[in-house]
Amino acid sequence: MNMQQAGDRAEKILDDTFAAIQPPVETQRGPSGDPICTDFKNDATGTGQVIRRRHVMTVISAERRGSFMGVVERHWKKAGYEITTVRPSKESPAIFARTPEDFEVTVKIGDEGQAFFSVSSPCVTESEVTEPPRKPLDPNSPEAKGLPYIKSPFWSAETPVPSPPSNGG
Repeated sequence: MNMQQAGDRAEKILDDTFAAIQPPVETQRGPSGDPICTDFKNDATGTGQVIRRRHVMTVISAERRGSFMGVVERHWKKAGYEITTVRPSKESPAIFARTPEDFEVTVKIGDEGQAFFSVSSPCVTESEVTEPPRKPLDPNSPEAKGLPYIKSPFWSAETPVPSPPSNGG
């Protein structure tokens, strides 16, 4: 696999994750990276890594964060990812996982209920890699402030997710 292929795979991991989140959330691409991998002497190895990020612009309320993280964790497990660490914080939960191809996948919830997703590839064959398209931001827009601003009737609700009805079992 080369760096372009790794970047494409990272984008697919993110796309598939967001497709699993229902109701959907609004996202924007975060900064990407493509650092060169080095050995223990800090010499180039002819390999590089690709990092792709997305920020959720939908507010995830404190009451819905556990549900949001549960949806992501279940999707990742179903996709065959190994959950390596879970930070069960009520304010800023996080999940760290690894795909079968050794991509590191992370979701964290930060200030204002904003979720941050990151995918880092393993070191792969160095190559040119294109930056995924990012729409230009109007400096006066809510997006430019970098905080979630979209209210979702579901994800931003300040009540816990209702339990499914019992079938009387």
